[in-house]
Amino acid sequence: MITIIDYGVGNINAFYNIYKNLGVEVTIAKNCNDILDASKLILPGVGHFDYAMNKFIESGMVETVTDLVMNKAIPVLGICVGMQMLATKSEEGILPGLNWINADVKKIDTSLLKQSTRLPHMGWNDIIIQKKNSIFHEIVDSPRFYFLHSFYFDCNNNDVTIAKATYGNSFTCAVNHKNIFGVQFHPEKSHHFGIQLLKNFSNL
Repeated sequence: MITIIDYGVGNINAFYNIYKNLGVEVTIAKNCNDILDASKLILPGVGHFDYAMNKFIESGMVETVTDLVMNKAIPVLGICVGMQMLATKSEEGILPGLNWINADVKKIDTSLLKQSTRLPHMGWNDIIIQKKNSIFHEIVDSPRFYFLHSFYFDCNNNDVTIAKATYGNSFTCAVNHKNIFGVQFHPEKSHHFGIQLLKNFSNL
């Protein structure tokens, strides 16, 4: 069962419809009771870091989700700001992150960008897969994904980085530590590459 965490932030219906079309059992969780039967979790997120963290805290689901992920090893996929929330902290706000992965979220250095439109980093970008990983199964031929962000995930342990992208400088765009996965891009907006990645996550 794929459970999409609905705490008021993210493209919930887009993920739900993709999994329905794939024939994957999927549900949407709006409270702790909805999460208890989850075998895999999707943590979406868009917008400002502190706003997303506050909404997640207000949902009352943080403690239950943390227990499932950290103690019961339920696979989780954080997406965009949902990935950034996996980190220890962010330069975008003052609230602590979930601290599930040892990383800091930092602002993209605009001095390295040559184009006039600098932030956010918006649109299609190639990614470079750094390590073989089940989440990238059958994703080949210079995969391109859709990005929309101004901050990036800076890992304090490079072993968790499984893919990078370049916007001004090279940055981590996908991570995996044990049962915890995160992608900076939006698979739900990335056509066949994104659909394959979401399918792969459901098959873990």
